Amino acid sequence: MATMENVIVLVNRIQRACTVLGDHGGGDGAAALPTLWEALPSVAVVGGQSSGKSSVLESIVGRDFLPRGSGIVTRRPLVLQLHKTRDGAQEYAEFLHMPKRRFTDFSLVRKEIEDETDRLTGKTKQISPVPIHLSIYSPHVVNLTLIDLPGLTKVAVEGQPETIVQDIENMVRSYVDKPNCIILAISPANQDIATSDAIKLARDVDPTGERTFGVLTKLDLMDKGTNALDVLEGRAYRLQHPWVGIVNRSQADINKNVDMIIARRKEQEFFASSPDYSHLASRMGSEYLAKLLSQELEAVIRARIPSITSLINKTIDELESEMDHLGRPIASDAGAQLYLILELCRAFDKIFKEHLEGGRPGGDRIYGVFDNQLPSALRKLPFDRHLSVQNVKRVVSQADGYQPHLIAPEQGYRRLIESALNYFRGPAEASVDAVHFVLKELVRISIGETQELKRFPTLQAELAAACYAALERFREDGWKTTLRLVDMEAAYLTVEFFRKLPQEVEKTGPGNPRTANPPTPSDDRYTDGHFRRIASNVSSYIGMVSETLKNTIPKSVVHCQVREAKRSLLNHFYTQVGRKDAKQLAVLLDEDPALMERRLQCFKRLELYKSARDEIDAVAWTR
Repeated sequence: MATMENVIVLVNRIQRACTVLGDHGGGDGAAALPTLWEALPSVAVVGGQSSGKSSVLESIVGRDFLPRGSGIVTRRPLVLQLHKTRDGAQEYAEFLHMPKRRFTDFSLVRKEIEDETDRLTGKTKQISPVPIHLSIYSPHVVNLTLIDLPGLTKVAVEGQPETIVQDIENMVRSYVDKPNCIILAISPANQDIATSDAIKLARDVDPTGERTFGVLTKLDLMDKGTNALDVLEGRAYRLQHPWVGIVNRSQADINKNVDMIIARRKEQEFFASSPDYSHLASRMGSEYLAKLLSQELEAVIRARIPSITSLINKTIDELESEMDHLGRPIASDAGAQLYLILELCRAFDKIFKEHLEGGRPGGDRIYGVFDNQLPSALRKLPFDRHLSVQNVKRVVSQADGYQPHLIAPEQGYRRLIESALNYFRGPAEASVDAVHFVLKELVRISIGETQELKRFPTLQAELAAACYAALERFREDGWKTTLRLVDMEAAYLTVEFFRKLPQEVEKTGPGNPRTANPPTPSDDRYTDGHFRRIASNVSSYIGMVSETLKNTIPKSVVHCQVREAKRSLLNHFYTQVGRKDAKQLAVLLDEDPALMERRLQCFKRLELYKSARDEIDAVAWTR
């Protein structure tokens, strides 16, 4: 049966996993799920430089493992996770950046902390917000997560930037600002509590003192005749939680490598035998502090179980959705691989058709070609120049040859009309090309929008190439059919149009009572007026043809290109894929390594959060 202690262990495990997977609220990790880290409670150790922070941590752990020295020693946050093991088990430590190595010699742990700090900051006094993650497994600890932060300072020393004071405060605030962070404020007893850097900062972020635990160190170093009862009993500065006094090892004990267990015993003896503090002895010391923090952590977790469970459930839903997008592992047999490829192609084809038919944007651009580009191109054809009096006279004269025409210059008409119809080839070809490029763009967009294809870059490329090749074939058919429409207009002129011309002459000829202005002898068939009438007649015929082609060119383009793209865009590709063997199909389904890694990380997160949900649910029912 799960217990609250199990959940504290689980919270530690989730925090560690969040860090491994990049789901933490600080640093440079992938911030996909940073709120989960923030929802989990932890304890941040805050204090001024040389306030005794490191000694307090070592007392809680029962091991001498932190770097020591003067000035700024802690230059990167240290996320310390304590895991209680069974009695008699060997103590060891593990770093997150060295997961395969166990440290049983804690002097090597200290050296690795120093070396890992120097790797990022160099052998200087610079600081870095990137944390070091350390786990310690021991029967002498309680399950707890502590974050050791650089000591607050008031001035920059040589080798530090001028901004170091604000930089450290900003770093510390980034942790203690979080509402689920328990603040362990370390202050030395031999200094005025009113000047404590830790208390000042804690008061800013936690004015009610609900999250702050005050720790008073160096009680044994106070001047004779003085004590810290005003602080420890809450008269000098009151917090919601009781103050805890700590007596750290002396420098002489450190130099002699006095065992931490012996140091704890000496600490207990100090409080028990002190005339000032003996009445508080049961609530003093590093062992009591560790238990107090563990109890508070348990209380915070109890209060936060509903919100943590809700957040984990939401995260699981998001990860399940992401796994659906990323796709499941690929089968190894050829039949299953072929089926998967065809399913992916169908998903793409569905999206492509939605673009054409209006379910998605893009298909309207094809109508824009017919409604705007084609009419505009037809209007811009140079018929004014082609049907100028000078050009008409030249064409008609060349058509007549040595024998001028007697009544109507039929050959001249034919040549003028046929040469004018050639101009329609340009807009016809341009319409085919414009629709072709729209279709190519829709293919590109559709491939990008097919989520299932994202994991297979090789298949994406092959599919795009096959689609472009098919569209090229459709374009060639579109060219042939559309230009054939233009050639058909040139091959056979509408007879009815020409039959009207003699009638018009009769209606305006001599002896016709309806003639308003009878022609004079000067109205010769070789005057400019005669050629203007020819140009006008040809222009009317060309206008009639233009209206016809404005309607038939779109029909041809849609029939040869759009309709075929909807019906048979992937037919040739299906034939090719059906002939491939298992090895060739596997190449098509070769995944992007980055995507494979993303799926693996997603799967690990999913398993972690499902496990977390199950265990937290079990505790919630047994509370």
